[in-house]
Amino acid sequence: MKYEKLDLRERTKEFAIRVIRLYSDLPKRTEAQVLGRQVLRSGTSVGANYREAYRSRSKVEFIAKIGDCLKELDETGYWFELLVDSGIVQENEMSAMRDECDQLLAVFTVIAKKSKASLS
Repeated sequence: MKYEKLDLRERTKEFAIRVIRLYSDLPKRTEAQVLGRQVLRSGTSVGANYREAYRSRSKVEFIAKIGDCLKELDETGYWFELLVDSGIVQENEMSAMRDECDQLLAVFTVIAKKSKASLS
């Protein structure tokens, strides 16, 4: 899938769907489910926060919601790391998700910086 052609609303939704599928595929062991619920919450909220930003009433509100997206993506990346480093998920099974998380972090970082600069 060529993400550069997707609307960011669709891209974050697709990311959320992939996170949901990841959670569904996790082992039913307690530690996997605890980490899985964390990644499920943070990974699915990126798109919800972006949709709120997209509909924001002011530049300041937009910047705040983009900041929420960054926070949730960073947290999602952390849970991905724990899933791999604990041996619950193999690195090769997670590399595409981690890459997408990093790419979204980069995109939202640029959006945040440009938006903040436009306030000056």
